[in-house]
Amino acid sequence: MKKILLFASGTGSNVENIIRYFKNHHDIIVVGVFTNNPHAKVLEVAKSNNVPTLVFSREELSGSFVLDKIKELEPDLIVLAGFLWKMPEQIVAAYPNKIINIHPALLPKYGGKGMYGIKVHQAVLDNKEKETGITIHYVNEHYDEGEFIFQQKVAISNCRTPEEIVAKVHELEHKHFPEIIEKIIKTH
Repeated sequence: MKKILLFASGTGSNVENIIRYFKNHHDIIVVGVFTNNPHAKVLEVAKSNNVPTLVFSREELSGSFVLDKIKELEPDLIVLAGFLWKMPEQIVAAYPNKIINIHPALLPKYGGKGMYGIKVHQAVLDNKEKETGITIHYVNEHYDEGEFIFQQKVAISNCRTPEEIVAKVHELEHKHFPEIIEKIIKTH
């Protein structure tokens, strides 16, 4: 059985979608949801799906605590699904090409520190982009700079608010992220 470990910080719409996608999968299972936010809705999502959770502090992430907890679960793939902190170098080094992230824009544009959530979509709107999309990429020691795995575009010329862009990007995320995770985990 291949194991996926999810990291998230917020509401967990991607986490819920991933858990649902793999719920009855014959050889892939979600073994945990780790979060830095004790009030994250993602904790409720995990609990309602009987997926174990871990809440941790910045110190626990940068120290050995979180890495030790990851090692206990022995994941084949670590998936960042709306996780807002940078992964520490010791975790990236321990799991080379086994940590992926989804970014709600077409990198390399609109990435980097501080570019997450509505901020990304507002920047896309402010720059009058005709399209945006998603980027799924490997995680390295820098924000949003790992090797690209998959990108998908969507037209947004009719969008007038960042929330309208969010809706279109979420559709892409929910359609493609579980499928790409499955492809990656099957080839590792």
